[in-house]
Order: sequence, then structure tokens, then C-alpha cells
Amino acid sequence: MKECVNLEKNKEQCPCTYEPCSKKGICCECIKYHWQLGELPACLFPPEVERTYDRSIERFIQSYQQRQ
Repeated sequence: MKECVNLEKNKEQCPCTYEPCSKKGICCECIKYHWQLGELPACLFPPEVERTYDRSIERFIQSYQQRQ
């Protein structure tokens, strides 16, 4: 895989709290990984939901329905 030119910038902005993550800052790999599991990446969740590690699509919908 080609080196990500935005790796350091992405890492600075990544809200993922799962520290041993090997995909941190490599957004395309993160999205691919979570999508294969039927999930969404941390950057799409509010911080309080992201910390639960429930990355399900159902939890994503629920978290944004509660904000309205």
C-alpha cells in the first residue's frame, strides 16, 4: 500500500480512543475495516458514544436521533 501523505495530520485529528489501533490515521484502511464488520469509524460518532466502542450502524443512527 502507498504511504499516506496525510498520516500525521490524520492522527492529530483522529478521535479514536482505541490506542493499539494499527489503522489510526490511515482513514481509508479504517473505513474499509469497520465497513467489513458492519460498523462505522470512530470519527462519525460523538465522543461519548465513541468511548463505548459500539461502532454499529444502529448506534450511529440512535446517537443522532437523540440529538434532534
